Amino acid sequence: MIWHLVAAASAGVGAAGIALLLRSLSGGRLPRWIIPACAGLGLLAYQISYEYGWYESKRQQLPESAAVVSTEKGRMVWRPWTYLYPLTTAFSVVDRDKLVTSRADGERLVEFVLYRFEMQYRDVLTHQAYLVNCSTRERVPLVGDSRRPDIDRLRRLADDDPQLETVCFKR
Repeated sequence: MIWHLVAAASAGVGAAGIALLLRSLSGGRLPRWIIPACAGLGLLAYQISYEYGWYESKRQQLPESAAVVSTEKGRMVWRPWTYLYPLTTAFSVVDRDKLVTSRADGERLVEFVLYRFEMQYRDVLTHQAYLVNCSTRERVPLVGDSRRPDIDRLRRLADDDPQLETVCFKR
């Protein structure tokens, strides 16, 4: 986070320096307020660039076996540009190399861990183990160290659900 602050400050100082240079080259014809205005625009430009690049940057850090199964985009009042281009604020990933396949009553069961990345002032990573019945499309979370199924939170997945496709059908 400190490096993010240093980069933002550098962008602001750099933009202010360019404005100062333009002002001196114009012989003082440009108004003085152009320097702090450009500094603010530099800070804002860096922040917008960082926020829109966050998803792709995190995705590139993942191993090749990781498959993105969902993304969440958001619009925020304090970021009016997100109404034109929504900002990716979170995404979920399944590591295909860590799938554990088994059979019970002739049905294929797959155990996997769903990783969720959230963009906040400090990136948040959460994970949850799940068990999917590929035949019935039912997904149930596994809780505790014993990875006991939590039947109360059983959920039926849609036929075109990316989690189901990644876990059961893509290899």
